[in-house]
Amino acid sequence: MFCFIRIFCGDASEYDPIDYAGVKILNKPVPPAFRESMGFAEQNLYARAMQLVGDKDPRHHEFTVQLRAFDASKSGAKLGLGAIIALCTALLKKSVRGGLIIVGEINLGGSIDPIHNPVSIAEIAVEKGATALLMPVACRRQLVDLSDDMATKIDIQFYSDARDALLKAMVE
Repeated sequence: MFCFIRIFCGDASEYDPIDYAGVKILNKPVPPAFRESMGFAEQNLYARAMQLVGDKDPRHHEFTVQLRAFDASKSGAKLGLGAIIALCTALLKKSVRGGLIIVGEINLGGSIDPIHNPVSIAEIAVEKGATALLMPVACRRQLVDLSDDMATKIDIQFYSDARDALLKAMVE
């Protein structure tokens, strides 16, 4: 699924902690797979806050999220890594590089789930106009089947974990 995740981050210090829910999803109805991906991203952000955002405490911020699909699939599945990068960059007030597509799912333990058929993902990314593709390093060997023509049209970068992906996704 190719989509755009829009996230707003506000200080939640004026909220009553009982009423405060860290991530609010604006889409109605919320696709169950997207809710799961956002839940994984939120929990990983809380658990790895020092590694990802330094001294900023994500529990003291409210995040408002909106999913915008760019294709027929509107499930929101497997967007965990893109979601955690969106949450972190909103909290850090940094931008993600333009033309970048981020693929990968992060599970509750912080591990990156495998990507199936990365060659077709790279081809679709080129069709959608991406200039760069960020994917798990485990996909590297499978990309040997990517045609030379496609390989010259997109910059494929690999990440090993959420922190590595965040650093490679942000504008320098």
